[in-house]
Amino acid sequence: METKILYTGRTHTTGGREGASQSSDEQLNIKLSSPGSSRSGTNPEQLLAAGWSACFIGAMGIAASKLNIKLPSDTSVDAEVDLCVAEGAYSLQARLNISLPGLDPHTARKVADEAHQTCPYSKAVRGNINVEINIL
Repeated sequence: METKILYTGRTHTTGGREGASQSSDEQLNIKLSSPGSSRSGTNPEQLLAAGWSACFIGAMGIAASKLNIKLPSDTSVDAEVDLCVAEGAYSLQARLNISLPGLDPHTARKVADEAHQTCPYSKAVRGNINVEINIL
């Protein structure tokens, strides 16, 4: 099967966690700082959380459509990405806290589980980091 590329995000980053990153189309131009730093700027964990939560909502829309239900207009995902260290080795773990107002808990769980199987971010981390999917 041939893979069709739908979009390529391109960034140029300098200075690592204390640097800056800019997208090739200049729509993203941010300062970076380490978590807990007093410097202004965001960090890679926040960027992953933002991208993943946005993508996950799109995947839930597809899942809801397959189940012949409408995704609530006030659907939200609060993503938490932890930077961890154990015995000198760094890793990530994450929680996606999902709000689907108006959907019963069983249906909300079905939508979230299906989205977690199809979301490209979820696929990218599957088997690599611990991920909790919580329905609020």
